[in-house]
Amino acid sequence: MGALSIHFVGAGPGAADLLTVRAARLLADADVVLYPGSYLDPQVLDQCSGTAELVDTAGLDLDAIVDRMVVAYRAGRQVVRLVSGDPSLYSAVSEQTRRLDAAGVPWDVTPGVPAYAAAAAVLGRELTVPLVAQSVVLTRVQAASTAMPERESLAAFAATGATLVLHLAITRISELMVELVPDYGAACPVAVVYRASQPDQLVLRGTVADIADAVEAAGLRSAAVILVGRAVAALPDPCAGESHLYDAARDRSAQA
Repeated sequence: MGALSIHFVGAGPGAADLLTVRAARLLADADVVLYPGSYLDPQVLDQCSGTAELVDTAGLDLDAIVDRMVVAYRAGRQVVRLVSGDPSLYSAVSEQTRRLDAAGVPWDVTPGVPAYAAAAAVLGRELTVPLVAQSVVLTRVQAASTAMPERESLAAFAATGATLVLHLAITRISELMVELVPDYGAACPVAVVYRASQPDQLVLRGTVADIADAVEAAGLRSAAVILVGRAVAALPDPCAGESHLYDAARDRSAQA
């Protein structure tokens, strides 16, 4: 495994077979694995050795989690801190590593498959379709959570018309869809993917006007990604273009 360190590892969207090869190796070699039990398919932990100490962090606050990691590191044990999806998004890695730096404990990060990518794969849709959408906005909304930066309002992002991916927002979907009507229109396609790639995965399709009713009927309250925009439509957009990169008329002589 190399030098002793705290390894932050993206567990991907939850499915055991969507771990990276590096993630699987780190899990197999770890002495202590801290994992988010609320979001993980238990089969992911089958990658761990039979002697590894497994710690479900669902009931722990941030300081308690970091304390477990620091104590294990100082005891000479290899530690993996699993985070759902990819560590670059909503993982609290910045808060944990700030504390590890203060404690003089080294760490590194292994990326994982992000939830939005798994959701797009389930839908069978590219989120950046030529002439339809060439940008993806990954954001969340504020409820019982950390305040959003003032300039990062949903209205500001909606004005771009980009493919919109909403995390941690399923309980507020009714009011959010009302807010999106002026920029996306009531008929704009919306997809909700619950626990993408996991055994209890659920996909709901609809529009800005009616998706909230489908979510309420399904009783979804967590672990769902909301995707909004023409690129997520069930059928290809008739206005879609094709990539210049693969255009038969493009001059490829410079690449010869």
